Amino acid sequence: MKESARMEARRPRARHWVASLACGDVEGRLNALFNRVQTIQKKTGQFDLLLCVGEFFGTTPEAEAEWQQYRTGAKKVPIHTYILGAASQETVKNFPGADGCELAENITYLGRRGVFTGVSGLQIAYVSGREALQEPAPAHCFTAKDLSALVAPLTSSSKFRGVDILLTSQWPRGVWHYANNPEVNTKFCGSSSVANLADKLKPRYHFAALEGAHYERLPYRNHVVLQENAQHVSRFIALATVNNPAKKKYLYAFNIIPMKTMDPSELVKQPQDVTENPYRRSAKDKTDTLKTGFSTTEEEEEQPSQFFFDLSKKQGGGHRGRGRKRHPDADGRGRDQQHDGDGHHQGQPKQPRRHPQPTGPCWFCLASPQVEKHLVISIGTHCYLALAKGGLTPHHMLILPIGHYQSVVDLSSEVVEEMEKYKSALKSFYRSKGERCVLFERNYRSQHLQLQVVPVPLDRCATGDIKEAFMVQAQEQQMELMEVPEHTELKQIAPPGTPYFYVELDSGEKLFYRIQKHFPLQFGREVLASEAVLNIPTRADWKECKQSREEEEESCKQLRDDFQPYDFAWDD
Repeated sequence: MKESARMEARRPRARHWVASLACGDVEGRLNALFNRVQTIQKKTGQFDLLLCVGEFFGTTPEAEAEWQQYRTGAKKVPIHTYILGAASQETVKNFPGADGCELAENITYLGRRGVFTGVSGLQIAYVSGREALQEPAPAHCFTAKDLSALVAPLTSSSKFRGVDILLTSQWPRGVWHYANNPEVNTKFCGSSSVANLADKLKPRYHFAALEGAHYERLPYRNHVVLQENAQHVSRFIALATVNNPAKKKYLYAFNIIPMKTMDPSELVKQPQDVTENPYRRSAKDKTDTLKTGFSTTEEEEEQPSQFFFDLSKKQGGGHRGRGRKRHPDADGRGRDQQHDGDGHHQGQPKQPRRHPQPTGPCWFCLASPQVEKHLVISIGTHCYLALAKGGLTPHHMLILPIGHYQSVVDLSSEVVEEMEKYKSALKSFYRSKGERCVLFERNYRSQHLQLQVVPVPLDRCATGDIKEAFMVQAQEQQMELMEVPEHTELKQIAPPGTPYFYVELDSGEKLFYRIQKHFPLQFGREVLASEAVLNIPTRADWKECKQSREEEEESCKQLRDDFQPYDFAWDD
């Protein structure tokens, strides 16, 4: 349970708070669940209700024996518990039908689908089971008709703003877009219909299970900025299985004030780490799907087609033996082809993985019309290298993801892997010039991840001097840079959405500052431009270092030719 949730639960509650617990698949482990709940309640005080998503019942003789004890009243359930229906054929026998009912004292089956409103006014919408792919639907499945019947009465009211909580057993498909990646196979995970449902019902909290994973998505907004009135944010939380051996989180504690009793200005407050709505990610808005009933097929995402540049001809350099280039296919998507020196194609076209796309204009997404193509040095599969605009030195470069990622901690593993390859290639390149490099990232008031790579001549100062310069200047600004322990990943200390500044030295040492309120935007450049490091204080602000487009093109062509022997993107 989160520390914040513990603290919330300890506070004396005014009556309008509803102290709630949500739980993933129980799979019949009732003793383990209720013992854990009792332990929590002893520490933090009573909770009002427990909401269980996923499979509640188990199929083993042990699970059956445990259930009988609670069903007969031999054991007491310590909290009002609300459960969803079967998510598999094997557990259907535990439910008397599609309608909700009390299965034991303090255990209520909500039903196949519907809306439950508590005495506090808390509104909970729910759908049991899995999406049916055919009619008639098996008893453990829901259909498009079920979802339409749930949504229509709610959304027909002009006063409808959303529901407080949505409970589904299945995940919504694509919920991970624009956010931190879950530890599940996203290719096969989730239901498009549940995604449409969540988009329509705008829940403040949406809980799901069945994937055996814990995943807390960054909150997402339910309105289009500057085009629609502000609305509340939604939080999606997937929970693991009770007592799972990997000790993944299966219980989530939260306090919630029912929407209908909240002050509207409080309700629509936007947290700092809010993202775009993951269900409205394509140019063609998919929010009208419900008009014709829910789609039960997985929809193809519409994304701007990725464009790649032929770096060998247009921008100088000619064919250098065997190089890799990307060609748009007839459908506008890129594909990899190997070329030999004569320009003959070799090998089979390979579909690159799709990259995340921004919701609005972005200066750094490679597929974006705003990107300054003439600054591109090298293009890999997931990342690209560009000359820094107004760089501190002529060899100051940026490593950027091709897709739209906010920061290093949001990256998927294959992007991280390629970013490391670029770091390694740049270190070798700079070493050949008698330089070491310093990398830094500012995840604050920036839309797209830019990893700055600045070379420092070896004879100017030692790595220790650079480290000290960062520490001293941070102290002067009342900021405390911490050292990241060896073998610790950044995402362990900065969950996605956390604003931070981060430095990586050529020794492998990493410095980190969690940005509280304000942060000097040019801090990284100021330290490196200072007398202690590069001694070029007038170049601290990139706007003072701008070149003409012709100068930029010339610098870039020169740097591209220089870097080419180290560029793995040219290799076979």
